[in-house]
Amino acid sequence: MTDEATAFVPGHVTGFFSAHSHDDPLQAGSRGAGLTLSHGVEVTVEPSDGTDSTTTLDGDPVEMPPVERVLAGLGVDAAVRAETELPLGAGFGVSGAMALGTALAANTVFGCARSENELVALAHAAEVRSGTGLGDVVAQARGGMPVRLDPGAPDHGRLDGVPARPDIEYVTFGELSTEEVLSGDTDRLSAAGEDALALLAEEPTPAQFMYASRRFAREAGLLTDEVTETIRAVSEAGGEASMAMLGRTVFALGTGLSDAGYDAVSCRTHPAGATLR
Repeated sequence: MTDEATAFVPGHVTGFFSAHSHDDPLQAGSRGAGLTLSHGVEVTVEPSDGTDSTTTLDGDPVEMPPVERVLAGLGVDAAVRAETELPLGAGFGVSGAMALGTALAANTVFGCARSENELVALAHAAEVRSGTGLGDVVAQARGGMPVRLDPGAPDHGRLDGVPARPDIEYVTFGELSTEEVLSGDTDRLSAAGEDALALLAEEPTPAQFMYASRRFAREAGLLTDEVTETIRAVSEAGGEASMAMLGRTVFALGTGLSDAGYDAVSCRTHPAGATLR
């Protein structure tokens, strides 16, 4: 056992997805594509005596069921501290990052001797059971621009990727409840997601990914007025933008948002997946 360990997990923006339920959370999940970000979540885990088993995000206590499920799955008591520049609930996969970072760091602190795939599977199942995500964890474990060809944890799903690492900008207008969207009727959303995945398979490039993502957002009925206006402004300025799933966030390739006059945050596509510091 060590005093503490820290993991970095990239943020993840989903461009489109289809939801796939299953009684086994390791086989449940989503098909779709997205990109991971150089902005992410740093998760530090240290042993607890049972009285200080708290989870904090940027110094504030938070309820994070996926983290609690990961710790329970490993059979350990721990205090979890997470730090991030990404907003919670805005489509950046923060809950998935906290679950995966907790799994990686706790495995080191407590000497659990789990493999990477086992830890990714544990975090993925925790997210699915909590209703906070379906595909962020496996994408964040891979990095780059991951394409999820099958739903589920690593042993159950195939992964591919778009071979590019573009610069990214984003602007956020507020939260959108992933749990609320996923608990409703997802038939329309999933049909749009399958169409988008087929489009990307024809031409796996960043531009095609953005086109498929915009089409998905429109066909799935997820666009808000402010998101629509922003995407249109970027297009009129000659850029490529779309909506982050699931959040009231617009992301763009290169300097698309800045060129359209927005005060955007800049980062890069992360070249690798989650890792221990």
